[in-house]
Amino acid sequence: MNVRKLALIAVLTVAQAASAIPAFAESATQVPAGTAVKAAAVNTASSATPTETAAATAITGTVSPAPIASPAPTASPAASAMPSSTTEGSQAVEQPVMTPAPSASESPLATIQPTVTPTPNPASAAGAGQLVLMMNSNKMYLNGVQYLAGQPMAVKNGVSNVAIRAMVERVGLKLTYNGATKETIIMKNGNELRFKTNSKIYTVNGKATTMKGPAYQYKNTFMVPLTSITQALGIPYTVDNVQKRVILTLQTKPKASFTVQPAEIFAGETTVNYVTSSTASNGATIVDERWEGRQDIFEQPGYYTVNYSVMDSNGQWSDPYSVTINVLKPNQPPVAQFTTDKDEYKMGEPITITNISSDPDGDQLTESWSNRALAFFNPGPVSIQLTVTDTHGLSSTFEKTINITNEVLYSQEDFNKLFVPLGDIYTINGSEIPSWNKISYTASSEPVTLIRSNSPETVYSEGIVYQETAMGDTRLMVHHKNSMSTNMKMYVIATNNNLYPTTITTQRSGFGGPLDIPTATGKKSIETYYQSIQTGSAYSNVTLQPGENKVVLTTLSNVTMKPGQIISLMSDVFSDYPVKYSVIMIDATKDPLLTLPTLSYLDRDGVHNRGTYADANRIITVTDPVGATPSRLVIGDNNSDPNLPGTDALSGTEASNAGNFGVVYKITLTRVAPNTLITLNPRGGKYQGPLLVNGNIIQAPNSSAVDAPNQNSVLYRTGNVEQTIEIMFTAASGSNLPINLLFMPLPAQKAQ
Repeated sequence: MNVRKLALIAVLTVAQAASAIPAFAESATQVPAGTAVKAAAVNTASSATPTETAAATAITGTVSPAPIASPAPTASPAASAMPSSTTEGSQAVEQPVMTPAPSASESPLATIQPTVTPTPNPASAAGAGQLVLMMNSNKMYLNGVQYLAGQPMAVKNGVSNVAIRAMVERVGLKLTYNGATKETIIMKNGNELRFKTNSKIYTVNGKATTMKGPAYQYKNTFMVPLTSITQALGIPYTVDNVQKRVILTLQTKPKASFTVQPAEIFAGETTVNYVTSSTASNGATIVDERWEGRQDIFEQPGYYTVNYSVMDSNGQWSDPYSVTINVLKPNQPPVAQFTTDKDEYKMGEPITITNISSDPDGDQLTESWSNRALAFFNPGPVSIQLTVTDTHGLSSTFEKTINITNEVLYSQEDFNKLFVPLGDIYTINGSEIPSWNKISYTASSEPVTLIRSNSPETVYSEGIVYQETAMGDTRLMVHHKNSMSTNMKMYVIATNNNLYPTTITTQRSGFGGPLDIPTATGKKSIETYYQSIQTGSAYSNVTLQPGENKVVLTTLSNVTMKPGQIISLMSDVFSDYPVKYSVIMIDATKDPLLTLPTLSYLDRDGVHNRGTYADANRIITVTDPVGATPSRLVIGDNNSDPNLPGTDALSGTEASNAGNFGVVYKITLTRVAPNTLITLNPRGGKYQGPLLVNGNIIQAPNSSAVDAPNQNSVLYRTGNVEQTIEIMFTAASGSNLPINLLFMPLPAQKAQ
């Protein structure tokens, strides 16, 4: 080979080598936003720059191991990849790859053969539904289509940040900006994500999460840490350090789910209803389903497993979702049955009935009686009927006839006094009661401050219904109705205006509601108040720092009052310094502490009572014997038992506690005669509420209400010896005062 040929071969070799260097520079030509550009398959064998290595290190995730390969040629500095300057979401066209120059040949006439170079997978290569983000570049690829973000993926203080709008658009979600709060908002599957500029906190439905770095604006592009987006949107990803890319898996399997109704399924009887609730992600829809083991009616009892799978519009099947169904034996009807202790009774003779109904499946039974009575007072045959119904609606009826003779054992009046159960009602001649002697007693009081909030009872607007400052032993009684068109809440807010911390100790507390029946809420609040005395369950402490406001007595504010509903609260607290108590009603969505300063005072309704009253425990001690003759103790009549005087703190006017609601009466009868009956007889209207008799809660009455003046509710019967009886009474909100406690001798019992 001569020198001329060697020179020619050298020149051709240099040209070929030069043509094999990849063109890394991008064209500055832009295309309209939203237009995707097909990525070219480019041989990109080059060393990672320090910046690229930092980007890969900053991203946490599953890192693909680098394959063992021959060293790649080093790229020329002039060939470094530089993203074009574009607005966020636009796309750019890459420069075509240079055509390799032909190699030299000894003969000018010989065919020139190109040099063969192994071609690695292009950066855009990924599975279906995968989004590829290029490190240190604004390029991203979805299903092989190239898109450009507003700014390249960037490392800031060791955290990789990406343009949020371009990513969210590729994921298929909507992004908005709230100029008032300066927040970028993303909605996904009904959940709201909020990001704020220069903040490391983002929220999901109001719940805060800390990111690895703050979000920030750069050249009109909102950048956030990549890991916060993947975490917030639930996107799995991997990191490919070889090709300097992050691969996000957007396309996930659909999820199958179903429930079975009804809750109990009987073999051969129940038609099974399958209710599906499957979901697909990223805009896909459910297009097919597959069942295994499904039956509309299972003919035999036992356990059956039903599997359900769904396919989405991307052709992906879900994992099977399984439900095991317990198919029960066919339901059997119950058997109604009862016995009486005798088949024949005298008039006024107690009848003992024993219910011995049963259910072959062990179901609980509800019972309904017809013509059942404790005794009968007319002669002749009497048919008593019992119907029992199981939890599945099957019922059975049993009837028995007994005979009532002409002989009288007890009159109806004597029988009621002796045998009507505690808490039950019987009828009396109410017109006779005012002629009974009033019991003599000594009265004293205990220093308890009563704050009564009951006016306006029906609340038509937000506001402060009552406000007062008290210290030491304090009782709060609250009874109000929501008459607005939206859901409301009531709060008791305690304010410490002292220079020192103060502690509020809740000693006793009762709550009723929310219901639309005022007497029922009042009854429940007093019942739970007595229960807290028995158990100490309400005891708690809260400390207020100087100037601090806190919501207290939270059983009140833990419930939402729908329109027309009523609540009742009665609580005893103690504070070591004066505390201002504000009772408010506001919209259920509002913050009470922020809203309190904006509220105005509500006016009284002119009918119901509010005010502050001292000495709200009334001590009544009866030392004379009672029960040998009919007598009565009158409560709440403003005559024998005067109303507590007080002040309306909001208006500064005098107030009188009509009915003495909120006053706790502690009654001690030191000498109650043997065989004495004690009852409650209302005189002002219907009454419904419990009393504490010798430490036991006795309802007055057990059901419904006692009506004035001709009804009685039984509270207690003494035995054959004289007793001391202690009664605690406080009027239940919604009921009527006054009431009389009646004491009368029991008739002598007769042998049956």
